[in-house]
Amino acid sequence: MSLDAFLNPRSVAIVGASDNPDKIGGRPIHYMQKFGYTGTLYPVNPAREQVQGLKSYPDLASLPEAPEAAIIAVAGSAAIAAVEECARAGVKAAVIMASGFGETGPEGKAQEAAMRAMAHAAGMRLVGPNSQGLANFGNGAILSFSTMFIESPPQDGPVACISQSGAMSVVPYGMLRARGIGLRHTHATGNDCDVTVGELAAAVVQDPGVKLLLLYLETFNDPENLAHAAEIARDRGVPIIAVKSGRSEDGKRAAASHTGALATADRVVDAFFERHGIWRANGMLELVHAAELYLQGWKPKGRKLAVISNSGATCVLSADAADRAGLPLARLAPATETRLKEILPSFAASSNPIDITAALLSNSGLFGDVLPVAGNDPDVDLFLIGIPVSGRGYDYPRYAKDAGAFMRESGKAVVLAAPQAIVRDAFVAEGVPAFETEDEAVAALAQFTGHHAIMAAAKPAALAPKGPSGDVRTRFLDEHRSLSLLERHGLPAVERRLCHSLAEAQAFQVHVGGPIVLKACSAALPHKSEHGLVHLKLADADAIARAWRDIETHAAGLGVALDGILAARMASGARELIVGGRLDPMFGPVVTLGDGGILVEAMPDSTLLLPHFDAEDVRAALMKLRIAPLFRGVRGQPPLDVAGIARAARAVAGLLIEGGGRVTSVDVNPVLVSSDGAVAIDALVEGTEPEALC
Repeated sequence: MSLDAFLNPRSVAIVGASDNPDKIGGRPIHYMQKFGYTGTLYPVNPAREQVQGLKSYPDLASLPEAPEAAIIAVAGSAAIAAVEECARAGVKAAVIMASGFGETGPEGKAQEAAMRAMAHAAGMRLVGPNSQGLANFGNGAILSFSTMFIESPPQDGPVACISQSGAMSVVPYGMLRARGIGLRHTHATGNDCDVTVGELAAAVVQDPGVKLLLLYLETFNDPENLAHAAEIARDRGVPIIAVKSGRSEDGKRAAASHTGALATADRVVDAFFERHGIWRANGMLELVHAAELYLQGWKPKGRKLAVISNSGATCVLSADAADRAGLPLARLAPATETRLKEILPSFAASSNPIDITAALLSNSGLFGDVLPVAGNDPDVDLFLIGIPVSGRGYDYPRYAKDAGAFMRESGKAVVLAAPQAIVRDAFVAEGVPAFETEDEAVAALAQFTGHHAIMAAAKPAALAPKGPSGDVRTRFLDEHRSLSLLERHGLPAVERRLCHSLAEAQAFQVHVGGPIVLKACSAALPHKSEHGLVHLKLADADAIARAWRDIETHAAGLGVALDGILAARMASGARELIVGGRLDPMFGPVVTLGDGGILVEAMPDSTLLLPHFDAEDVRAALMKLRIAPLFRGVRGQPPLDVAGIARAARAVAGLLIEGGGRVTSVDVNPVLVSSDGAVAIDALVEGTEPEALC
């Protein structure tokens, strides 16, 4: 259903309208009259004949028409009654500003559900409750009571900000307005009882005036619409930057108490964002830090940086900052350095970083001469200009003009680092993004280029089953059937035989011709080692007999009936890895890849993938691990087989997807990986009906 009635309503009723423009029910009227709304306003207040110069009505039924949108600025039970009245009147969109609902607990959630059902039955949508409101500065439809619009008057612009929190919808607004950047949309959805941040994002990102979308999330309750919004944004070339609070345990508890919803596993959020090309910012500063770079419309081809400064110290500090941020310095071609030597004084540094020295004081054209030469070098993608000291005697307006002209002609990203405001202002006037320090400038470049890289690699995720959200009874498959299911999905498993007699186990060892393993096999024993139910390196009939009897004795002592005893070839490989997966209640299938072995819990080293993915996606994920060098080959050892690991990961994902909700988790531990393959040694499948897939 279109959200146009929220974003571009032809008429708006204000239930609880106030004559005081500083009251919640008065501010939206004041804003819309002041900031260019051309639709019709209907104040609803039975105690007044006029509100802020407009005719007031006692109730919605008295209006001359059904308003397209309504602001509900009354509290408690009156807000619920107002929703019912809006539904009867034919309102299409209602913004509920009242708090005291879902954020307070189960009773409030039940009230929200009742209002949502009432609204949907009448074809109406709700934003809120606990919403500060919505503001579209492109048409003056400011259905909001935010104080920020008084402190920092709005200006239409290319940025949109959508937040579950009212405060965090306008903090970025204030920061951007202080930098002269206008915003088209500033929306706060509150409790997301109906219209979610994701759904609103999918609508807003289609606005042709929007070039950058900022999000603030405390909970994830609608990943499908957010994924849809991200897909639209990528098609339009609109970057999305998001803050998802609740990384820490204390933060998760605070988010839950604030919005009344469970926080989602943080690493899955990271994987979701990366999958869809959304940059995850670490806070409000990072949310807006690189905005000027995004708004230039640059399409960086790479991440290699050239630094140009009149200070050797700034050159060194910039190189250090680039190294910390993972931005490699460009290696200038010999021809480039030769040409720079012809331009610069003999004592200047013509390699990168390029130190043009204090000669800038006597030759104001050095930046304008050097930039095009370095810009033509095939290895240079980005530029950082550092001017630590300037002012009297320095022609910094010319530096700014030369930099701006080069930036526009070349289409390459150029930023300035300068502690003096007068210098930054001159560059900003020429359209060059300016920062106070090298660290800030480099961080902005790193975010901007890193974001474009994940946008280029992003792809839609699979529509797949989600995990149970409440207490659901699950059961395990035994090891043999778990491995067999994975084999059907393409993961080779260790050679094995489910034995029902000692003679079968001994015959299997003869067949193998080497040591074997015996393990108790029972769905009632998902974890066997701690119960003495696993015996390794059994190389003859007597050792197998002793192990067999020991397993039977221990199983009997536990009161467990065995399905048999699993005999398996003793396998070896270069490295033990873990490949696992689960159905997340919000995001569906999530696959984990990581280092294995006995220290896996003490020193975890793992990464996550969301289906569908290919071998190249797996390789990229593995390169994030501390053990990444093993996949390239170390000290003469051949690289571990990424294709084999990819088969294992796809087998786990396939089983979760095919399970249709009946398989909730898969644990393959270890997967033995060598240079020419990967083999599952042990596996455990859990679900509500996992046996239905056997």
